[in-house]
Amino acid sequence: EFGCDSTATLNLVINNSSTSSDDVTACDSYVWNGVTYTESGTYTFVSTNDVGCTNIATLTLIINNSSTSEQAITACDSYDWNGTNYTESGSYIYITSNIDGCDSTATLNLVINNSSTSSDDATSCDSYDWNGITYTESGTYTFETTNSVGCDSTATLNLTINTASSSSL
Repeated sequence: EFGCDSTATLNLVINNSSTSSDDVTACDSYVWNGVTYTESGTYTFVSTNDVGCTNIATLTLIINNSSTSEQAITACDSYDWNGTNYTESGSYIYITSNIDGCDSTATLNLVINNSSTSSDDATSCDSYDWNGITYTESGTYTFETTNSVGCDSTATLNLTINTASSSSL
């Protein structure tokens, strides 16, 4: 039979592709979809979405870097660094955050030299020469200078002067 009407029904489902985007700021590196990124940039990842269509994900990435610094210091007796007083030579590490919010590791290589003191007892008749000064009276005297490692050196002299007494004949 020709010429008869025919009815066709189409049940059409349109599935859509999808897109997504992320803006991320990270320190040193960032892992996205199994890839480690160490530089700032815009990256894309193409996959299949849940309905079998193309999914394009875009990552806008800013990588900020951690920072390190190192300094060598020689000090006398002690050294204050980042709120701590150090009295012994050694290498010390201080970790904080830099301006970008990433780790900042500072290393201090510290040499501590010590001040020195000495004390001498002396007895002399009439006068005593010590460090370029002539003393004629008993007493305790100090002389301050710098020792061989560049720190304070304080010498103390405990001096007794015996004066000659005159006798009449």
